[in-house]
Amino acid sequence: MIEDLPSYISITFLSTTFLTVGFLLAAIRQSVLNRIATKVFVAVLAFWMVFEATLALAGFHRVTGAFPPRVFAFAAMPAIGFILVYLIFFRKQFVEQLPLKLLTLLHIVRIPVEIVLLWLFQQGQVPVEMTFEGGNFDILSGITAPIIYFLAFRNGNVNRPLLIVWNIVALLLLINIVTTAILAFPSPFQQIAFDQPNLAVTYFPFIWLPAVIVPIVFFSHLAALVKLITGKDK
Repeated sequence: MIEDLPSYISITFLSTTFLTVGFLLAAIRQSVLNRIATKVFVAVLAFWMVFEATLALAGFHRVTGAFPPRVFAFAAMPAIGFILVYLIFFRKQFVEQLPLKLLTLLHIVRIPVEIVLLWLFQQGQVPVEMTFEGGNFDILSGITAPIIYFLAFRNGNVNRPLLIVWNIVALLLLINIVTTAILAFPSPFQQIAFDQPNLAVTYFPFIWLPAVIVPIVFFSHLAALVKLITGKDK
């Protein structure tokens, strides 16, 4: 863990991680709880969180000279790969069964994530470019999530065009901050923030940002778009 880091930062981030996972599990419970694909998904998620926490606490991810960087090769990319497998091979029996309302509300977690990133910047653990004081506007996705929820699902109808546009825009905002985080990480890919690089994600609990939160948010957008495009907008 990061030395001398105020405890409220880690506590807020831990709470946000479990809130994110809670949203996803609630969506699963409402729809596809008893299917084999679902049980595998939940089991892998639980294992993955423990596995990544163990690696981070052991200092595995702090070896920043590795190529490719360990945070990407052993945290972010396997998680993204896993959810892409589900999007491709378990679309009908898993992805299309998830409730669109919860997939939309889930994105409110991006508000506390951005607040934590600001605090980490103030502690010298991430660059300003990764905060809303820099070029990261991902907090707008979290702020607008409940507004979109209200507008898109009122009167028992589903405003598909609004949800499609919002999910695409919010997905682009996510890609923007992920790209910034990669470019700010101390590795051969680093292009910015040489004076204050992106180091926080190499420590527990912040390893759960690239390993858990970002993949779940990414999955929620893609799952929602799949449902909206295929007409499974429930």
